[in-house]
Amino acid sequence: MERAVFVYTTYPSIVEAEAAGRALVERRLCACVNILPGMVSYYWWQGAIERGDEVVMLIKTRASLAENVRAAVKGMHSYSMPAILVLPIESVDPDYHAWIEAQTGASTSR
Repeated sequence: MERAVFVYTTYPSIVEAEAAGRALVERRLCACVNILPGMVSYYWWQGAIERGDEVVMLIKTRASLAENVRAAVKGMHSYSMPAILVLPIESVDPDYHAWIEAQTGASTSR
């Protein structure tokens, strides 16, 4: 079985996150997205500390699709430099892992 990964990103609104998440699932780039609204972020941007209300998205996919997911997220994102982090998963329930692979595998219709 191929290694499963999380791709972590953030969005400025739930509307943008839902549109991107649905598109990723429809394209079978991932098996599932989890969208978590209500995050507050503080960060440096263009020499100043900024505060923003954001939405977290966790994308569950196969390691071999991580680059395609990154490109798709970047292409759909309103931020000029979105946070896109690929996080390895140490352990996955075998049945759930098989489901991730089945939803993103070459044999699925695209």
